[in-house]
Amino acid sequence: MAGKSEPVQTRKKLALPADAQLDRLIHDPSSETLLAVAADQRLTEDLALALLNRRDLPPEALQELNRNSSVAKLHKVRLAVASHPRTPRHVSLPLLRALHTFELMQLALLPAAAPDVKRAAEEVLMARLGTLSSGERLSLAKQASGRVAAALLTEKEDRVIQAALLNPRITEPHIVKALKAEAGTEVLAPAVARHQKWFHRTEVKAALLGNRYTPFARAVQIASELPLHALKDVLRNARLSPNVRGYLKGVLEKRAGSANS
Repeated sequence: MAGKSEPVQTRKKLALPADAQLDRLIHDPSSETLLAVAADQRLTEDLALALLNRRDLPPEALQELNRNSSVAKLHKVRLAVASHPRTPRHVSLPLLRALHTFELMQLALLPAAAPDVKRAAEEVLMARLGTLSSGERLSLAKQASGRVAAALLTEKEDRVIQAALLNPRITEPHIVKALKAEAGTEVLAPAVARHQKWFHRTEVKAALLGNRYTPFARAVQIASELPLHALKDVLRNARLSPNVRGYLKGVLEKRAGSANS
């Protein structure tokens, strides 16, 4: 019926002549022409990337680029197709598994990429963390998104944790969540307890106080600084070591006595 677009698999594609100037046609306003260019086997990496710079590229053209054997396996093209805001999800999501580690990191940070694609890229990346070298994990800790940096907070290497704590995209909730989970925080809790930036945050202090790997001297300091209601909450909800639990009870009794005197 006139006025309705046909599915890409049934639409008749425009055949480009042998002397077609692809470098000019990638700027053509016609969707049919762009579809033909995307499917053309003469397409080079540079031309494909120039075509992918168009934010108005039809989804069908993006599907054709993904099918085009001349360029589809090139990593720069794969990354550009996966991150294009108009790429259909059934095309972009499977592409993520073929991307290199730092391509996934780059995709997860692209402002123009769709939120669900960026999140999926983070998930693929986090699933790979255990297979990466120490140097790769260190680079990710410094540069990756907040979610990926947070996934590295339970690392055993202090330098990786320190880098994650300095990542500008990591947030207080990320650190609090990791500390409250407690598992794998043998290195994290002491690192946060001596960190110039994060140690002074109230929610971080409360999470540290409830973490059994926080040095006792720091726990004593935190107990003297947190408000009464926060101490009660930690005592009620955290899995505390016997010495910290006993100390907190003593602090609460002392404060309660001072308040009643």
